Amino acid sequence: MKKGALAELRSLSVSELEQKARETKSELFTLRFALRTGHLTDFSKIREMRRSYAQIQTIIFEKKLAGRDGAA
Repeated sequence: MKKGALAELRSLSVSELEQKARETKSELFTLRFALRTGHLTDFSKIREMRRSYAQIQTIIFEKKLAGRDGAA
């Protein structure tokens, strides 16, 4: 993900980020299935999806942590 995309993700709400995480996880499942069946030609997409999912999860955690600290 490029820096512009990360900035765009940071502007989303937690519920929107969770939806995006579900979509990314689903895409990752599809890519892994294609890999196992021999239909995947670009193996770097799996790594890219794993990284995107991790970045989204990190942003979700940061937002939840910031919300908890702000409330305390």
